[in-house]
Amino acid sequence: MREYFNFFILVLNRDLQIYLNKKSDWLSTLLFFVIAVCMFPFAFGPLPSALSWLIPGIIWTAALLASILAQENIFKLDYQLEIFQQCIVSKNSLSLLIFAKTLANWLVTGLPLVGLGPILALSFGLPLSTILILALSLLLGTPFLSLIGAIGAALVVALPRGGLLLAIIILPLYIPVLVLATAACVLSLQGIDSFGQLSLLAAMSVAALLFAPLAASVAVRASIA
Repeated sequence: MREYFNFFILVLNRDLQIYLNKKSDWLSTLLFFVIAVCMFPFAFGPLPSALSWLIPGIIWTAALLASILAQENIFKLDYQLEIFQQCIVSKNSLSLLIFAKTLANWLVTGLPLVGLGPILALSFGLPLSTILILALSLLLGTPFLSLIGAIGAALVVALPRGGLLLAIIILPLYIPVLVLATAACVLSLQGIDSFGQLSLLAAMSVAALLFAPLAASVAVRASIA
């Protein structure tokens, strides 16, 4: 058990160090998120009362797109350096390797979205109660995005340009999260309790945590074969 834990920490620290050395990769993803959220309102004109109902959906849509950008090359370097093959030969857990890499990716790109989303929502004048629900929905929902995105990234890891295919694969799987998270925020705006929607988001992330690393490892093995 200790051996697996040490392996997990080693991979996590390695990936976090890589992200720190290549800030442009994940900073561009966060910048895209901010720009996308700020551009959407221009399409609706000066309608602040109507816009407040749209902001949660806008923020979550931008978060979905930013998540796809963040996931596109998550496994590329390890695949090119044949680290996956070395992991298989050395009898280390490929699922644990993938989970550690996914967690590192979420810490660098997903977790900042949890902080940026409420700040952007505050700038649009959303009530504090709704901003809190938005923050909770991002905290509970973005792990699901990262975990499901890892499966898609594993499926296209052997392709030289798999970004478009990755989006086609995982965007339909993101729709339930978008619906639940947006519904939770809209219910909050109406003064209705949104505990049910948030609970479902948490349940989906837990379920993804249980099966996504294993599914991604199977996809990586198929790509290597």
